[in-house]
Amino acid sequence: MTSGTSDKAFVDSNVLIYAHDVDAGRKRDVAKALLRDLWLERTGVLSTQVPHEFYVNVTRKIRTPVSKAEARAVVGTYIPWCLAPETGDINEAFRIEDEAGISFWDALIVAAAARSGATRVLSEDLNPGQVIAGVTVVNPFEDSAEPPSDAGNR
Repeated sequence: MTSGTSDKAFVDSNVLIYAHDVDAGRKRDVAKALLRDLWLERTGVLSTQVPHEFYVNVTRKIRTPVSKAEARAVVGTYIPWCLAPETGDINEAFRIEDEAGISFWDALIVAAAARSGATRVLSEDLNPGQVIAGVTVVNPFEDSAEPPSDAGNR
């Protein structure tokens, strides 16, 4: 992978959640390595929806919750990846929801990913390989997904 706008990857909340969930096992390792690569390449993108979902899930819904202070610190580190919200994303999400047959919340993720110029959205919540609004869905936790660059060094 090389740096550049064509290699942007939009990260869904489940990737961030697994990276900070001590009970997530292999998924935690994959998510941490993936996020590390995206930091190094400067190619990670989020919408503001992602840190919102991350915060609620890691402080309330995972088996071993993260402290609010720690979760807030994590959110703060990912703010530079966040796109500024745009109201046009809502109408675009309505269109994507209808055309792709996905939930509104997932459509909102895809709309933001498309607007960001990302070529892929990293999520386990959508169908891997599906192209929606010009963005390819990649499930980084599937065995067939592209492994993080250091996967062989663990």
